[in-house]
Amino acid sequence: MQSGAQPRGLLASDLDTPHPRLRLHRGFHSRYLPDDRDLVVYLPPEYDRHPERSYPVLYLHDGQNLFDPRTSFVQGRTWRVREQADAAIEAGEVAPLVIVGIYNTGERRIDEYTHERDPQRDPRSGGGEADKYGLLLTRELMPWIASEYRVRTDRASTGMGGSSLGGLVTLYLGLRHPAIFSKLAVMSPSVWWMHKSILGAVNEYAPAIWEKPRIWLDVGDHEGRKTTRDAEQLARRLKANGWTPDKTLRFERAAGGTHDEASWAARVRPMLRFLFPAE
Repeated sequence: MQSGAQPRGLLASDLDTPHPRLRLHRGFHSRYLPDDRDLVVYLPPEYDRHPERSYPVLYLHDGQNLFDPRTSFVQGRTWRVREQADAAIEAGEVAPLVIVGIYNTGERRIDEYTHERDPQRDPRSGGGEADKYGLLLTRELMPWIASEYRVRTDRASTGMGGSSLGGLVTLYLGLRHPAIFSKLAVMSPSVWWMHKSILGAVNEYAPAIWEKPRIWLDVGDHEGRKTTRDAEQLARRLKANGWTPDKTLRFERAAGGTHDEASWAARVRPMLRFLFPAE
């Protein structure tokens, strides 16, 4: 497809996913960033039985780590998002929702998931393309998903999430696009990036956000003392800027939690309960 045309998403065979309610779209194209990327879409158990119904939607970064043990960064270990979402929905804890996993682009992941480039770092280290990634998400991917799937497009029904650098870009883009996202899953965020510049971003953008997005923020207590302190500092900064504990902000220190897919998998279900509670 030519540059500037509508983004494409080529549906793969059902054999390319580990479950029939996971739909893989290959080669999503953008005019904002150079690399095409795959998408994987989770549909809730009732999706095909209720064609008249539309659903809230959660966009998650690092999509190859969420559902399929064959594509995960550590093969065999995923966030088990389908299993966790299915169990929470069937237990009546979480509203049925669509979840869109956006694959990262490998070597350029650090570019797309960071909002500033550190002038003191090696130029090859990358960074600073989060705003372009945000345009891909809000202007291209989200409208395309709405044209292909029965998702609600209002702010109250739209969330975003990720871990590590994916948690960092989630918070940054949530602050930059508060009229689009009302729910943010910020898991083990890389607060350290660019001398903790995300803390300054909270101070800069939060005063203009009248309706604060609901934020799930977590960190594992075995991720290292510095990482834990950084997350605690971020929680304090959010509270100082108007987020209310247990209402618009849930901060969790996960006992025994480490910086890996298995630990994030254990936090998916409580994260969904907080951000997308059953009505």
